[in-house]
Amino acid sequence: MSDLGSEELEEEGENDIGEYEGSRNEAGERHGHGKARLPNGDTYEGNYEHGKRHGQGIYKFKNGARYIGEYAKNKKHGHGTFIYPDGSRYEGEWADDQRHGHGVYYYVNNDTYTGEWFAHQRHGQGTYFYAETGSKYVGTWVNGQQEGAAELVHLNHRYQGKFLNKNPAGPGKYVFDVGCEQHGEYRLTDMERGEEEEEEETLAAAVPKWKATKITELALWTPTLPEEQPPEGGPGQEEAPRAEGAGEPAEEAQALTDISEEETDSLRPGEEDGDAATEEGHEDGGEEFQYDNLDQGNASFEEEETRQLDPPE
Repeated sequence: MSDLGSEELEEEGENDIGEYEGSRNEAGERHGHGKARLPNGDTYEGNYEHGKRHGQGIYKFKNGARYIGEYAKNKKHGHGTFIYPDGSRYEGEWADDQRHGHGVYYYVNNDTYTGEWFAHQRHGQGTYFYAETGSKYVGTWVNGQQEGAAELVHLNHRYQGKFLNKNPAGPGKYVFDVGCEQHGEYRLTDMERGEEEEEEETLAAAVPKWKATKITELALWTPTLPEEQPPEGGPGQEEAPRAEGAGEPAEEAQALTDISEEETDSLRPGEEDGDAATEEGHEDGGEEFQYDNLDQGNASFEEEETRQLDPPE
């Protein structure tokens, strides 16, 4: 997620026509506290060191964005808050002008991401909350995408398993508030197509479908210690807790409840980063999940879709 529109100019170039009011050192460099108006109309008020923004300061962009926080040699570095033109904002750690470390991103659609960042992207352990549905993804992120062990929590049930490329993949289980767990796995299947699409020989996209295998009693989800597994040539990551432990197997699914093994729609997390339009056209709006739900009235496992929100990058 690049911060378009947040490119801060060097303040004393050869053809500088900006203004500065404040302290200078013996060499004539801006040093100490000062106020500056840059040639592009941006303004900065805060500390300087040897001609560069260094320490606490407030940078206001002509497009309405602003940064309040720490600087190191003209770059956002340390703790700071960036408010984008569309109203979304990031509060947390920065390194070398990028979101890096722990931070919270508040999106314009009221979604939030709280967790680790690496080189401007969600990376490591983090929680994404979907305001519209009340659901949340708690687990591992890799280069801005949901990937690895995680838990997807809904209002009356949750899914525990692994994610790959923003979708659930492989073995997992649904834990229901009514007091049971449905075990199974997500398998890639071709999407169903209408006659018209078949005639046109449209390529079908492979999507994960849920295949249930058994029902058991509730079992505690025991987290494991995260292991560091830095990707090749990429940022390091921690492995999220895995779902462990299985309850005593009860009878077959049909004997316990009338839950069909009907396949469910794939979970599709929304896109990311709501960075401002000028910052990067607002990185994401949120993500969209499609998940299965348990009808407590007749214990029928049905498919339920939720809207995909576009999270930022």
